Amino acid sequence: MKVVVLGAGIVGVSTAWYLLEAGHEVVLVDRQPDAALETSYANGAQISVSFCEPWANAWVPVKVAKWLLKDDSPLLFRPRLELAQMRYGLAFLMQCTTASFERNVEELVQLGRYSHARLKELVPATGIEYNRLEKGILHFFSSQQDFDNGVAGAEVMRRHGVDRRVLSREEVLKVEPALATFGPRIFGGTYTPSDESGDALVFTQKLAQKCFERGAEKRFNTHILALEKQGQAISGVRVKNAQGQTETITGDAYVVALASYAPALVNPVADCLNIYPAKGYSATLRLKKPEQASTVSLLDDTRKIAISRLGDRIRIAGTAELVGLDTSLNSATSRTRCEALIRRYEELFPGVADLSEPNYWTGLRPSTPTNIPYIGRSKKVDKLWFNCGHGTLGWTHGAGSGHALAELISGRRPPTAFHFYGV
Repeated sequence: MKVVVLGAGIVGVSTAWYLLEAGHEVVLVDRQPDAALETSYANGAQISVSFCEPWANAWVPVKVAKWLLKDDSPLLFRPRLELAQMRYGLAFLMQCTTASFERNVEELVQLGRYSHARLKELVPATGIEYNRLEKGILHFFSSQQDFDNGVAGAEVMRRHGVDRRVLSREEVLKVEPALATFGPRIFGGTYTPSDESGDALVFTQKLAQKCFERGAEKRFNTHILALEKQGQAISGVRVKNAQGQTETITGDAYVVALASYAPALVNPVADCLNIYPAKGYSATLRLKKPEQASTVSLLDDTRKIAISRLGDRIRIAGTAELVGLDTSLNSATSRTRCEALIRRYEELFPGVADLSEPNYWTGLRPSTPTNIPYIGRSKKVDKLWFNCGHGTLGWTHGAGSGHALAELISGRRPPTAFHFYGV
């Protein structure tokens, strides 16, 4: 079968790889000149199977109300007269119940376990190196109330079979001694030793190259314009190719792995995907004193940021804005949020990183109201498949999502309790 995969981020490239493994022909299409240059480019670098709680929960509406007008808040929401934002917001609020939270956690844990198992098979099979650190993720708290909430959250995750351990201040500093300077302000933490971190950009680009070496057709610098439908089936993808000419790419099946851009392509002709972009930021810094930098991947609860070591660099990532498809870095708000990332890092690890030339980045997390991605078959048209809406967990769920969809397209049921879309 010839499968056209639209999107070359971690999810699309993983899908392409496993389709090739299953014996299919693959055409990989992306508007960028290389893989992973958008959503997967400079994310938080965490494989966070055990830190997969959905954003929607019973207490988040109160927090959002407090953060609403603060440019440096972890979540910035600017209400707009936009149908997609209103639809997403209403559906999100419907998920802010304890029952929905528990149900969504279970789905995300199931997908996370399945995906981590596939990644652990894929890395040795391909020999890809990507600054991988298998040292777990440490979540630390700077107030007693936040720590108490973290302890309660750890108990919820343990009920779902996740090994999230509660640590005292002393135990936090034993896991990551580099936090010693900030140590007196830490009240405690939680730790998941099975989680890990690594550079999603490097991994995805190397895996894409292996796909092309195995015969996948590369269609980069190709802008995806529309899905073409004949009767009740997708018959092709209209694109503007690298030469600026309009053409139609055809296949036996079509996979949409376009993250936040999936609804614009899909909704006019097929299912109505409820995916809304959450603009996130990261700063990547060179280390001046690598021996004093953290090696365990960190979550700072106060600022809701992730900190991951990538060789001689450090990645600080976090915050979210619900402001549509805006990827600019030149606004006053963007500057405030970028500067807040490195200011917090300097507060935690004074003098460790070179702050003079930060590499700032912003990308769009493709968020669903449940945080559960669309993985499966279209309910409206034939030959169309989805692998999108992974939110902040695209790197965590990429390998498993790709493997699972390749299995479904091949007529097999993936061995996981996760509920696939349209199947």
